[in-house]
Amino acid sequence: METRTAVVIPARWGASRFPGKVLAQLAGREVVLRVCDAAAQMTSVETIVVATDDERIVEVVTGAGFDARMTSARHRSGTDRAAEIAQGLEAEIVLGLQADEPFLVPSDLDRVVMALADDPHRAADSSPQLATLAAPITARDQWLDPNVVKVVTSDDGRALYFSRSPIPYARPTEPPLPSPSPIPASPHARAHVGVYAWKRQALLSFSAMPPSPLEVLEGLEQLRALEAGWTIQVLPASEPTEGIDTPEDLHRAERRLAARESRPPVTEETIRQRRNQE
Repeated sequence: METRTAVVIPARWGASRFPGKVLAQLAGREVVLRVCDAAAQMTSVETIVVATDDERIVEVVTGAGFDARMTSARHRSGTDRAAEIAQGLEAEIVLGLQADEPFLVPSDLDRVVMALADDPHRAADSSPQLATLAAPITARDQWLDPNVVKVVTSDDGRALYFSRSPIPYARPTEPPLPSPSPIPASPHARAHVGVYAWKRQALLSFSAMPPSPLEVLEGLEQLRALEAGWTIQVLPASEPTEGIDTPEDLHRAERRLAARESRPPVTEETIRQRRNQE
């Protein structure tokens, strides 16, 4: 029997730096609808719901043929908003997507879901409660940026820690590194991609837990799960994603989308030519 999966996309209106950003036009289509489009291309999903606090978002989403539901305006986070929707779902796995992340790769999302599928060869106490994505960090300013959340993992992909600080720390070497020194070598420096696949009961339990000390200190809710002793499986993203927090981010996203859509499609002939060149 296949695992039943639902996608919940929390989408609130009142973003402090860019109110209404999820309804901003990105190359002629609202940002939140581009996230819905990515979810609709997944092979593992049965239900897609946009969870919002604003009727304007409901109107746009339902007008495009997707499901949108009003949720409480008192929620502290998108995860709490997703948990409210999950209470009424029969899905075994709930995938939470941010409504301002228009460049999510559907195959990446499917892999995150599959990371939570029951594995008869894995001990029950080592099974992850949630799974997420991380992408390589390729620029020093990104590594130092507190708005870019960093993650370090064990060899088998279990999250060890998330931080806004540049982790892992690269201690000085002999001879000294040139200034400014380069970032640590890949794959140790990775940026967290804010996508979470949850076992449904884990999501409900997480939402009922109070914020943890490290969560409050760093401003990162995933630390609540680590402090509770939960396992978070981290999978590699096939490409970096970019959220939209400001109008400038929207303009940058339009340029990236234009560049992506201008690329020629990959055909069997293209693949054969690449192999012949190798």
